[in-house]
Amino acid sequence: MIESITISEVATFGLGPEKLDGLSQFNFLFGSNGTGKTTVSRVIADEAKYPTCSVHWKGGTKLQPLVYNHDFVERNFTQSTELKGVFTLGEKQADTLAKIASAKSELDALTTKIETLTLGLQGADGTGGKKGELAVLEAGFKDKCWAQKQKHDAKLQGGFEGVRNSSEKFKGKVLQEQVTNAATLLTLAELEKKAGSVFGPTPTTEAAVPVVDAAKLLAHESNPILNKRVIGKEDVDIAAMIKRLGNSDWVREGRAFYDVNEGTCPFCQQSTSEAFAQSLNEYFDETFVADSKAIDQLATNYDTETARIQQQLASIITSPSKFLDVEKLKSEKQLLDARIALNNQRLAGKKKEASQVVELESLSNVFAAIKTLIDAANTQVAAHNGMVANLASERTTLTAQIWKFVLDELKTDLAAFKTAKDGLDKAITAMTTQIANATTDKAKKVAEIRGLEKQTTSIQPTIDGINTLLSSFGFQGFKLAKAATGSSYKLVRSDGSDAKATLSEGERTFVTFLYFYHLLKGSDSDSGMTTDRIVVFDDPVSSLDSDILFIVGSLIKELFDEVRAGTGHIKQIFVLTHNVYFHKEVTYNPKRKDVAMNEETFWIIRKPGLLSKLDKHPTNPIKTSYELLWAEVRKSDRSNLAIQNTLRRILENYFKILGGIEFDQLCAMFDGKEKLICKSLCSWVHDGSHYAHDDLYVSIDDSMVDSYLKVFRAIFDKSGHSAHYKMMMGDGSSASII
Repeated sequence: MIESITISEVATFGLGPEKLDGLSQFNFLFGSNGTGKTTVSRVIADEAKYPTCSVHWKGGTKLQPLVYNHDFVERNFTQSTELKGVFTLGEKQADTLAKIASAKSELDALTTKIETLTLGLQGADGTGGKKGELAVLEAGFKDKCWAQKQKHDAKLQGGFEGVRNSSEKFKGKVLQEQVTNAATLLTLAELEKKAGSVFGPTPTTEAAVPVVDAAKLLAHESNPILNKRVIGKEDVDIAAMIKRLGNSDWVREGRAFYDVNEGTCPFCQQSTSEAFAQSLNEYFDETFVADSKAIDQLATNYDTETARIQQQLASIITSPSKFLDVEKLKSEKQLLDARIALNNQRLAGKKKEASQVVELESLSNVFAAIKTLIDAANTQVAAHNGMVANLASERTTLTAQIWKFVLDELKTDLAAFKTAKDGLDKAITAMTTQIANATTDKAKKVAEIRGLEKQTTSIQPTIDGINTLLSSFGFQGFKLAKAATGSSYKLVRSDGSDAKATLSEGERTFVTFLYFYHLLKGSDSDSGMTTDRIVVFDDPVSSLDSDILFIVGSLIKELFDEVRAGTGHIKQIFVLTHNVYFHKEVTYNPKRKDVAMNEETFWIIRKPGLLSKLDKHPTNPIKTSYELLWAEVRKSDRSNLAIQNTLRRILENYFKILGGIEFDQLCAMFDGKEKLICKSLCSWVHDGSHYAHDDLYVSIDDSMVDSYLKVFRAIFDKSGHSAHYKMMMGDGSSASII
């Protein structure tokens, strides 16, 4: 059974939650169309679709919700050509029915067991039971731990680092230390004295200065290609001339222009022979090409490595260690940069004139000096970090000793807490296990019942039952028949033609209700007929005449009797309606005195502004629609949007039904704005006609509402019916609205 429903942030319900609580077997909600009744029914039907709302089930046992509302009609009648078959248990298989009844009894016992255990485990609202006891125990112990922190925090706060701002974390630390702490127990005076020196400003560790690896760069200085004169092949015809002139590098550079000029000398513009071209190519053979590439590769590698090292040194200088002699390092870097620049020039010359012998300026002495500077800094870094590490060790030791002292002060409380917690943990574990086992047994029992149900189900009883009711209440033009599938229904005329599309709205509403009514006693599949369920009726009498309204009310009250007797599988019923007469019919109970019975709750759902409100009443709040209209006028939070219509309907009910009132004469007793307001209020009395001025007051503010209420009272005064006004408004109420 549902114990409470909370609704917020959906449809016309605002951020502030509205709550239906203290719900019983029968729950009646009355409200006008558009106030939010269908929203309530939708939340019950599928609470998972509404994450901002919640439904609290007794004992945590969720029952099957069956909801009759517009969605049900649309889903089962409008959208589908056929109605799903309603399976009910046959009455001829007594043995099977007896087995189902026995299994259902066992299932109910398991459900009760689960609910009882759940109640004992977590209470009715999820915060009680053994878990609630544990929460109270934990909270009490947490407070005692926190008191120790508060007492010693001023002088020993260094030992509480990390847990000083959270009582929960402090308690957790106490329990952790109880298991692991093996420190020496000191006096409070000793601890406070040590804390004064050990927990002072904490120096931080320093990062070591990165080591500069120059091995690859220094290796380039001894590359043999630097000392090699790179010239062409000497045994070709042209070699003697080139050697005599000593212009090998000049010829190598000019060769590129010769190749572009397609055999014409780029300098003398004379054609050359093929033999000359061949000699030129043979002179610059593979060895020459390979040596040239070696020079180029050396220059590239030297540039890459020097750039890396220069960047590394620049980074060290930009963010230096406090132990590094930065100025000396800058000086060494300047020297290094200068030598690198000189070496790059020499390598560029070698690339241009490969026949030259080149020697690079050695960088080894510069790197040795840089290494000395970095090593000296890192020696100091290591010494500093060692000191910091030792201090950290002292702090660790003192922190453990502080917690040892706290544990000693809490030893009595710790012992009591552990004993109580162990007992509660044991009980919680046992109850949780029992719930899990019972839940498993329940699932098995449900499967057993479904198997038995499949052996004795049929959709024919529902056909017979609905057709009997249709015939009994004068619906002769159509009936329910089995569809070709054999597991669904169709609506047909006497000649067998489809009747669904030609039903009146009243006929459709009634047959859909009868379908739902029979579904409550069966299932739309071949199992599940004995599943416990809760039922919601959301305005089931729309478009029905008074006779059918009475019939629907009688059928619903038959369900009430079944719930009271415990003979069916319905455990709870909700009835939501805007129809005063249906509400009075379905809520009638001669046993009710002045207040609601224990089996029922009464609610008004209204929308005084833009947001829906739920109001619980100690007894049935709906006496007559006329009384309800006056009740709306008396409310301090009445709706400005609806006040005109409310006042009009009171005048229509009182004066038109009473008769003998000439409203034209009555309105003539007013002048100006009040006359227009009077005509606006009286317009509905004249057979629903409206004055042109009526549209002026579609949207009104608080001041206009006051004007309407003054004229409304004046109508009663001027017509000689002020006594009725005072009676309906209550003693002393009239002064509050004038």
